[in-house]
Amino acid sequence: MTFPSCTGQGYTDTAQTQINQKPTGKIVAELDPKATLIFQDKRNNYWFGSKENGVYKYDGKSLVLYSSKDGLCGYSVLDAQEDKSGNIYFDTPQGVCKFDGRQFTTLKVTEGNTVKNEWKSEPDDLWFRMGWDSNGPYRFDGKNLYHLEFPKNKMEDEFRAKYPNIGYNPYGIYYIYKDRSGNLWFGTSSLGIYRFDGKKVSWMYEQHLTDTPEGGSFGIRSITEDKDGYIWICNSNFKFKILPDSVEGINPVPLNYTKENGLEDFNNKVQYFMSMITDKNGDLWMANEKGAWRYTGKELYHYPVRDGDSNVFLFKIYEDNQGVLWAGTFDNGIYRFNGKVFEKFRID
Repeated sequence: MTFPSCTGQGYTDTAQTQINQKPTGKIVAELDPKATLIFQDKRNNYWFGSKENGVYKYDGKSLVLYSSKDGLCGYSVLDAQEDKSGNIYFDTPQGVCKFDGRQFTTLKVTEGNTVKNEWKSEPDDLWFRMGWDSNGPYRFDGKNLYHLEFPKNKMEDEFRAKYPNIGYNPYGIYYIYKDRSGNLWFGTSSLGIYRFDGKKVSWMYEQHLTDTPEGGSFGIRSITEDKDGYIWICNSNFKFKILPDSVEGINPVPLNYTKENGLEDFNNKVQYFMSMITDKNGDLWMANEKGAWRYTGKELYHYPVRDGDSNVFLFKIYEDNQGVLWAGTFDNGIYRFNGKVFEKFRID
């Protein structure tokens, strides 16, 4: 199993925002095949983020592409979020862009060494990763964007001794997830998982979550909470139940958990997943190079996604406001689930 490499660097500045060129957008006939991100806003507009060309907006009638020519701060869109006022925020390796429906502004990171250790969390906060090379997430409180730093964990020295010439940050964030209780989970490229409960930063590491049996490095690319409160991380081996912390005075606090066997219907072969979600019905959906999988808690269903005679490698699984499932791919565009199979999404 091979996985895409990730490189990127966050952008910092002392100013709070930078107003970019007023967007005009470009009406196009079809999506970029490298569109991987799907997001639906409160007005039911769809946003499709490309790995190379910017972001597309689809209102049900026309498809408009916004790029750096329109003020978008990055060529590759990693994620999209919406605040309570309806502003859309795009997470890119070059920075975080806010779109208010008229223009893009680039948020600037508040500088200061003390800020990096001031971990806080408010209900309306938005969290970003800004690429894959930052040691910690970026928190936006509606006014300021702060870069927080992960406390050093015990794996770092061992990792750097083993890979002294490594060309990337092993703390780089691959995935951010908020569970139903509001706890924030951060999956790193090589040094496990951090969890922030609003008061303290916890940490966990199990080698099988990051490294595959074949010897490849997967990183923590997917996390979800199922309908029974179990946390699933990256693969099908185990599910985790989080317990109250039993150790105090250590930073980061070792995460206290138990684990149970996960899924056993993969012919005794561990499956790793690029994306996992729990849908509105409580079913667990998982996506990887073999298509989509749905686990009801009792039955496991497989939905291969095909392009001619080839399997389509799924990168992202997403549920929209109406409960419809979508899938983003590495280089085959966007697919939509019709209740039986995933079909290629095309603009009528």
